[in-house]
Amino acid sequence: MLSWDEAAMMPRGGGDARGEALGHIAALIHQKLSDPEIGELLDKAEASNAELSDWQRANLRAMRRMQVRAAALPESLVRALKIATTRCEQTWRLARAANNWDAVARQLVEVLMLTREKAAALGNALELEPYDALLDGYEAGIRVIDVARVFDDLKGFLPNFLSRILDRQRDPMPLRGPFPHERQRELGVAMMRVFGFDFDRGRLDVSHHPFCGGVPDDTRITTRYSEDDFLPSLMAVLHETGHALYQQGLPPEWRRQPVGRSLGAVVHESQSLFLEMQVARSRAFMEFAAPQIRGHLACANGDAAWSADNLHAHTIRVRRSHIRVDADEVTYPLHVILRFELEQALIGAELSAADIPDAWSELMMRYLGLSTYGNLKDGCMQDVHWFAGLLGYFPAYTLGALMSAQWFDAASAAIADLDTKIAAGDVAPLMNWLHHEIHERGQLESAAELLAEVTGGPLDLRYFKAHLERRYLDT
Repeated sequence: MLSWDEAAMMPRGGGDARGEALGHIAALIHQKLSDPEIGELLDKAEASNAELSDWQRANLRAMRRMQVRAAALPESLVRALKIATTRCEQTWRLARAANNWDAVARQLVEVLMLTREKAAALGNALELEPYDALLDGYEAGIRVIDVARVFDDLKGFLPNFLSRILDRQRDPMPLRGPFPHERQRELGVAMMRVFGFDFDRGRLDVSHHPFCGGVPDDTRITTRYSEDDFLPSLMAVLHETGHALYQQGLPPEWRRQPVGRSLGAVVHESQSLFLEMQVARSRAFMEFAAPQIRGHLACANGDAAWSADNLHAHTIRVRRSHIRVDADEVTYPLHVILRFELEQALIGAELSAADIPDAWSELMMRYLGLSTYGNLKDGCMQDVHWFAGLLGYFPAYTLGALMSAQWFDAASAAIADLDTKIAAGDVAPLMNWLHHEIHERGQLESAAELLAEVTGGPLDLRYFKAHLERRYLDT
């Protein structure tokens, strides 16, 4: 909650004090988790595994994972990293708006140094390569070799597929603004209610970078607005609502235990991308949403630009662009692959903070044909992640997108006439399916086990490719 407040509400002058507070709390949590007595208690509990229920055993596994990772790190590093990342993130907000790399680069050097130290310590304790140790912190069991295999497949598939789409795609009719922030907010709230967001246990606010935070009984999401275009904000709201519904739907009987928390970052991102990409950008959903959009934005019902067909064309418009969070689902993986490759070089000290702008621009040209030379706010400064110390998180976005396609295929098989229901605004059967199959199961199983049980197999790119073919190339 302190982190949410720091991003959404805190006055600028409170930054240093908030960083110290967050560092102190992180150190206290670390002291509890890394206490040798905790390890001894876990040893005793594991000795009686046969007497435990499935939920209790899963809870014990989650506890052990937390304890092992905490014990690998010195308290001084935990505190220093939290203070450094809080300070760097706050500087980034101002520096990005001013396109001023030098203003934040020095602090990023410190964040990278401490993150490399963390990765090395975790790697030694877990017998993993440093970057693998960071990946594992966001999704248990994930390794560079697995991510690279998937990303190499996408690098082989996407360029030609993108060219095919761009060759046949027609520009939709423009949507004329301006779109006042308050009307956009009202539209976002209305859509959140459609999907079942509980406003008695959550709220929507504004921040520099959209995110979901808080706890299941007090879930906070944020977005950002531009009066020139309402769709990026609306889609960000729906994306974060996917995260929030997962969080609000976790098993209440285990809510204050590790097993009652969400699975790793890949599953979490699959929930946000399920709602945003699989549902909200579908033609069926726009049939329902178009009248809502026209009503909240005070647009003329008879204007063809505001028809469901044209609005849908905007939501699935494919184009090469600089900004990851605004990218379409076809080019989005290329944004993530770029970051994945740079992150490995940063953690391996093959790339320094000073080299990031040029390296970023080079890969943008290679993967998307765009230069970011001199435009750092839309290049290497666009994301908060590195400045907040979240190296290793980016692969979860694309792996989550692949997983979301697989979830949706299973949901379509389980729910009769799903598209018809979505077009009528009847999303309750779909949300109930997600809650039963994914949300309420917490960490009872691993992500791989859950995916196999619900969909019948491991993560498979064929579902994602088939989804793209249907949406973008079927006449």
